Amino acid sequence: MAKFRGEDSTFLIHVENESSSKADFNRRFFKYFCTLFLKYDAPIYPIVVFSYDSPLRLDVSSFTVDFPDSRVLAFDYKIIQLNQLDWRDFVENQNPVAAALMSKMNIAQEDRPRVKLECLRLLVSLELDPARMELISGFVDTYLNLDAIEEQVFQSRLGTISLEKQEQIMQLTTSWKEQGRQEGRQEGLLEGKVHTILRQLNRKFGTLDSAISNKISVLNSEQLDSLTEELLDFQSFEDLERFLDNC
Repeated sequence: MAKFRGEDSTFLIHVENESSSKADFNRRFFKYFCTLFLKYDAPIYPIVVFSYDSPLRLDVSSFTVDFPDSRVLAFDYKIIQLNQLDWRDFVENQNPVAAALMSKMNIAQEDRPRVKLECLRLLVSLELDPARMELISGFVDTYLNLDAIEEQVFQSRLGTISLEKQEQIMQLTTSWKEQGRQEGRQEGLLEGKVHTILRQLNRKFGTLDSAISNKISVLNSEQLDSLTEELLDFQSFEDLERFLDNC
């Protein structure tokens, strides 16, 4: 329940995120609005978050249907276009969403290291739980992935803040690197398992066709372990096909 037009009421907030600019989006958004309105028969406040980098022009915020003698439909919606926002206006905003979305706002190329540091400084000050901290920091790292020169500037700026904040930010950036190493190790282990299994199957049944090889290459670690055990008992190629069909 919330206040709507001065009275207790229930209404929906419909939020869409668009990562690219499309000419027909306003028409599609109106269709989404109609679907929700027909389903719930309640007031709806429509909002669009435009998170694309370009174009920089302000996107449309309405859908209209006009005839020569009158306008028969005017559907207006609120837009939040990140590349129109100045990241400096959100530096002191104690909101985890601001910490994430600053990385998609209007940022001059030379400001990228500073903005990344400000995003992370804000993030560590919020004292979020580890899962949300990892999610938001990963978002920042993805969209503000610095090159070698920018990384030097980032490290130089990092040295200007308090030691406590430095340590917290370094823990975040270290966790990104460790996660990357772990993912790399896991990927390498899976590739090794697939390679070994394919060698064994090629010796058992002859060269496998690409369709079978592709099915094996996308199995997860547990399925690959099971295949390693089962293939010892395969009597025919059909046994392998049955195993893959059941995965």
